[in-house]
Amino acid sequence: MSPVTPWPAALAGTPAVAVIDQAIARHRLSHSLLLHGDDPETLAAIAHAIADRLLNGPEGRRASATFPPDQHPDCFALRPAGKMRQISADATRDLIGKVQVSPAVAPRKVAIIHEVDRMHLTAANVFLKTLEEPPANTTLLLLTTRPYALLPTIRSRVLIFRFPATAAPVAADGWAAWRDDYRAWLGRLADGVANDKAEIADHIFTLYGLVARFGAVLDFATAEAWKAQKGKLPPDLDDDEQTAIETGLANGLRLRLFSEIAQATREFSLPRLAAGDEPTRRALVAAIGQLEHDTGLLRLNLNESAVLENFLLSSLRLWSRR
Repeated sequence: MSPVTPWPAALAGTPAVAVIDQAIARHRLSHSLLLHGDDPETLAAIAHAIADRLLNGPEGRRASATFPPDQHPDCFALRPAGKMRQISADATRDLIGKVQVSPAVAPRKVAIIHEVDRMHLTAANVFLKTLEEPPANTTLLLLTTRPYALLPTIRSRVLIFRFPATAAPVAADGWAAWRDDYRAWLGRLADGVANDKAEIADHIFTLYGLVARFGAVLDFATAEAWKAQKGKLPPDLDDDEQTAIETGLANGLRLRLFSEIAQATREFSLPRLAAGDEPTRRALVAAIGQLEHDTGLLRLNLNESAVLENFLLSSLRLWSRR
């Protein structure tokens, strides 16, 4: 009876995965793990791989049948719910109640808390008590892209693993062309902006065209991703949980798009940096710093179009001054 859920291909054999595999094999895995990284899908895949090995691996051979982790009677999930995408105290208490009973078919239980940083403060304090006195034969897997948003008392009671993103570049219609046009715009800025009203207007129109097209790309990518994701969701999710997952999916996609803007900026700069262009180095450092600052505003619920507009206006100043 072998596990059916593989590790994400890009992570198989990495030190973190090897440590977890060895701990499971030796029955020495910590009762609480914090899995963090930039990609929620990667973290969920890792959590399912761990759950599968604990519930369907050698320890689980007493079971009469195996189940995929998201359908296993002894695997429980807790997710943010509603448009505010919070994990409530009541939902947390409900999860705690489930893991405190004896397992149904496996020798142990697994609880996966998605986006644990979305826990309401009351819920976090309720959950902290469970971390301090974990139920027997239970493994708690905490998933987050924002580990430092958690209470320090929670972080201090878990074993922490960081995983890089494994998601492929966004392949939405129009996105490759957007990146190409963005790099071309940077090239025109870096070549110098004349004190000419027509040329300045052209740069401004290009800037706002990029903002408008970005919104269209994000909407399309979100719709396609949700269509694919919806068919994979557990059938017992309520409307609030589905709304929270869809919102989280959209938020994750826009962060990936902004990450690819940073990559496109670096790709544009590399040939000039290789030629020893010091003004390009200064502009690149400032632009990436500005993008990181602006992307952080997304977590404060600032509209992505406003964030991108601010970054591109800053870019107009930074690259034309190089």
